[in-house]
Amino acid sequence: MSFPTSEDVPISVVPYSAAWPGLFAAEARVLRAALQPWLVGEVEHIGSTAVVGLSAKPVIDIMAPVRDLESSRQAIAAAQSVGYCYFPYKPDEMHWFCKPSPAVRTHHLHLIPWRSQLWQERLAFRDALRRSSSLAQQYESLKLQLAARYPLDREAYTEAKAPFIASVLSAWREGLPSAA
Repeated sequence: MSFPTSEDVPISVVPYSAAWPGLFAAEARVLRAALQPWLVGEVEHIGSTAVVGLSAKPVIDIMAPVRDLESSRQAIAAAQSVGYCYFPYKPDEMHWFCKPSPAVRTHHLHLIPWRSQLWQERLAFRDALRRSSSLAQQYESLKLQLAARYPLDREAYTEAKAPFIASVLSAWREGLPSAA
């Protein structure tokens, strides 16, 4: 399901910017203030802009932890009050937003139940890329190829990254201690 837009903006993967961590930090302060009643942990910088040196779409991905989706429904209005546009993308997993508009995006916000499988996987993927420059380079190469193949189809671009992400997460799960 694609976010409805009035125009299609081509997918652009750009070289890493040293400004991205600061942009995240500034936005995290705004979000902590606006979403304080629903937050149950630290606001996290995720996605490719959270990995030093990795080329990315210039969109800051932010993941904020909530207790659960039902009790955080009022957080939707709070996020909208600081400029986020809500869209029910994967509504059974998260509350999803973009800023400043669906056509021009500088930030994505994902309100996700804290410690859920999705929460843990997003952090595990980010951390794997941060730990391994080889893995990050493979991911960058894939993203550049996919941006060229699907310049106007964000959903196809995202779906085509899924096998790579799944393989990284499979390796992560294999490294977890087994339940006794």
